[in-house]
Amino acid sequence: MTVRKPTSADKFSFGLWTIGYSGADPFGTPTRDHLDVVDALEHLAELGAWGLSFHDDDLFAFGSTDAERRRQIDRLKQGLTDTGLVVPMITTNLFSQPVFKDGGFTSNDRSVRRFALRKVLRNLDLAAELGAKTFVMWGGREGAEYDAAKDIRAALERYREAVNLLGDYVTDKGYDIRFAIEPKPNEPRGDILLPTVGHALAFIQSLERPELVGLNPEVGHEQMAGLNFAAGIAQALYHGKLFHIDLNGQRGIKYDQDLVFAHGDLFNAFALVDLLENGRPGGGPVYEGPRHFDYKPSRTEDSAGVWASAAANMSNYLLLKERAAAFRADPEVKAALEAAKVTELSVQTLSAGEGWEGLLADKSSFEEFDSAAYFNGRGFGFVVLQQLATEHLLGAR
Repeated sequence: MTVRKPTSADKFSFGLWTIGYSGADPFGTPTRDHLDVVDALEHLAELGAWGLSFHDDDLFAFGSTDAERRRQIDRLKQGLTDTGLVVPMITTNLFSQPVFKDGGFTSNDRSVRRFALRKVLRNLDLAAELGAKTFVMWGGREGAEYDAAKDIRAALERYREAVNLLGDYVTDKGYDIRFAIEPKPNEPRGDILLPTVGHALAFIQSLERPELVGLNPEVGHEQMAGLNFAAGIAQALYHGKLFHIDLNGQRGIKYDQDLVFAHGDLFNAFALVDLLENGRPGGGPVYEGPRHFDYKPSRTEDSAGVWASAAANMSNYLLLKERAAAFRADPEVKAALEAAKVTELSVQTLSAGEGWEGLLADKSSFEEFDSAAYFNGRGFGFVVLQQLATEHLLGAR
C-alpha cells in the first residue's frame, strides 16, 4: 500500500476510541485485544500523527478510584512527553453506562443530570491539565424513541442550562477551552437532539456565552441525514463556528459506518478537503484546527490492519489535498469557474448604496430583462466544471 507520510504540521489526530475499537458490535464479540494508551501513542507517533483525543472512560474505567485515575493520567502524560504528541481535544462519555440510558444533560431524571454535570466538570479540569483547547460534546443519548417520552422544549432548556454552566466554569477557572457540539440525527437513540449542523447553530445562538461554543461536525453523521457534508462545513465556516471536525467515510443513509476517510463518498471528500485547505473559490476562510479522524478499524482486521487503516486515513487526506491544489491551479478550471459564474456569486446583488427604490427604478433588472434568453441558452457549464474535478480526482490531469 502506497501512503503519503504526514508530519506534525498536518495536525492529524485520532480518538483513542477509534484505533482502540475492539471490533465488538451489537451482533458480535470483540475481534481484537484492548489497546493500551501508551501503545497507541507510540504507534501514532511512528505513523506521523500529531495528536490523540479521548473520552474520560477511554483512559480510565468508569468508576475508577482517584488513585487508578491518576495512574492512567500520569502514564498518558509520560507517553505524550516521550512521543511528542499532544492532546488537542477531550470529550466525556455520557452514553455508555446504564445511568445514562436516557441521556446525561437531558435525562428526565434530575439526579442523573446533576451527576452528568459533575462528571463533565471533572473532565474539564483534566482537559486544562493536558492543554486541550477543545471540549467536544456528542449527545448520543440525548434524545428519545417515543414522542410522548420527552418534552423537547424542556430538554432543550436543560441542554442550554448545562452548556451555560460549563461556559461559566471555564470562564471562572480561566481555562483556555472552547466547546464543540457534535450533531447526529439518530443512533443510538431513535432521534437525537441537535441532529444536524443547522440545529446546533440555532441552539448556540440561545446560549449565554455563544462565543465559547461551536461545532464538531462528522462526515457520517451529516450524511446519515442525507445532507451534503462539504456544504454543512461551508456554513459552519461562514458562521465562524467550525471549532473541530471529525473525518471518516460513510456510504449512504444507513447506520453510522465510521469507515476510513474517503472510503465513502469520494467526490464529497474531495470537495471537503478543497474547502478546508483552500477556502471558497474567492479565497478564505480556511480551517486551521485539527484534522481529526473519528473512524473505526473494520471488525475484520487484526492489529496490523488497525495501523494500516490509521495510515490510510492520513494518506487519503494528503492525496486529496494534492489533487485539490492541482484543481485550483488549473487554468481550465479557473476559466470554467468564470464561465459558470461561480465567482460572480461573490458580487453583491445590489449596487453600492442601492436600496429597494433604486432596484425598482432600474428597468434593466425587470422590465427590460430578457428572461426568455435562458430557454435553450445561457447554460452555466456545471457539468464541464464537475468533469474537470473528476479528472483531477482520478489523476487524469
